[in-house]
Amino acid sequence: MPATDPPASKPPVSTLLVTLTGRDRPGVTSAVFDTLARYPVEVLDVEQVVLRGRLVLGILVTAPRDVGRLRQEVEKVGRGLGMYVETEDGAGDNRPRRSGRSHVTVLGQPLRPKAVAAIAGRISDTGANIDRIVRIARYPVVAIEMDVSGVDPDLLRQALAIEAAATHVDVAVQPAGLYRRAKRLVVLDVDSTLIQGEVIEMLAAHAGCEEEVTRVTAEAMRGELDFAESLRRRVALLAGVDAGALAEVRREVRLTPGARTLTRTLRRLGYQIGVVSGGFTQVVEPLAAELGIDFVAANRLEVADGRLTGRVEGPIVDRPGKAEALRGFAAAAGVPLSQTVAIGDGANDLDMLAAAGLGVAFNAKPVVREAADTAVSVPYLDAIIYLLGITRDEVDAADAETTETA
Repeated sequence: MPATDPPASKPPVSTLLVTLTGRDRPGVTSAVFDTLARYPVEVLDVEQVVLRGRLVLGILVTAPRDVGRLRQEVEKVGRGLGMYVETEDGAGDNRPRRSGRSHVTVLGQPLRPKAVAAIAGRISDTGANIDRIVRIARYPVVAIEMDVSGVDPDLLRQALAIEAAATHVDVAVQPAGLYRRAKRLVVLDVDSTLIQGEVIEMLAAHAGCEEEVTRVTAEAMRGELDFAESLRRRVALLAGVDAGALAEVRREVRLTPGARTLTRTLRRLGYQIGVVSGGFTQVVEPLAAELGIDFVAANRLEVADGRLTGRVEGPIVDRPGKAEALRGFAAAAGVPLSQTVAIGDGANDLDMLAAAGLGVAFNAKPVVREAADTAVSVPYLDAIIYLLGITRDEVDAADAETTETA
């Protein structure tokens, strides 16, 4: 067939933007659309927000021939509802969002105007635009999400990291698109992430060498000492400890606040969950079973004649081992690495965070915060949920539904 010229673009249609603001009440939206339905118009866009009982409703429609009469009728309906109505003529639909789209999540405890102003100002400085803002959580932290366009997400992340540190809030920047909501495997470090404290230090308390073990642990977490060597040195100090101490430590372990909410919510959404630990299977596996966790990788303490030998059985799960475990979990789950989330706090988590689609530093050491995709510094593990676009209302509604059907 002979080539044909592309059709000429049509001029933009005339449009009318109707905005209503005022005290929310039942029937506002239906009353306005009932009025619009009397005219041959098309609905091009709608957005409605309610803040503490105050409604903002925006409707963009094609303009009919008798647009003046429509404007008068809409304003009359608004006055009858006690609403302020503004109408504006224009042409065409909303401008499409520019390329370089990002989701920016801001977490604060509390979230102060100064922080929001700083973040918004830095976004503007990059030449980007905030297209939409919505609150997604009010507790245990306040979380807002911004849709931003017009700048590369990596450049935006670098710019906002400066303001996050200066204003003491957490800011996560993720490229917009389906992949953000498609992450289907979440892998967590255990010590000081899933649980509070370090298991080996709890065991050291039973051996009377807690101070020495704590010192070596701190060196390893700061990246000053090879993890495998540090683990061997610390485990050697446990030689002779009664194996019954493992059961005692299991009972003493305290989950990080929000850990149960995080794992419960992820399971409901069909996510698979894994844990990787430089700690010990004798403690980690029962904990994972309790929380319904699918995959576990950890070290195993050698036991002989009812006592710890001061050695570890098999290969050590260290920094490279954690990343390898993430890859193995993803393969077993049938999930590409781009759809995985890794969460950790120490230097031995760095390879795992780098390998995941989203690496989250949770109350982490500076070297980890700088390397991760994003950092969360509030003490609530379920704040991770908000980075996945899940709102607190959705979590609470699911919990309430489960309670009612139990």
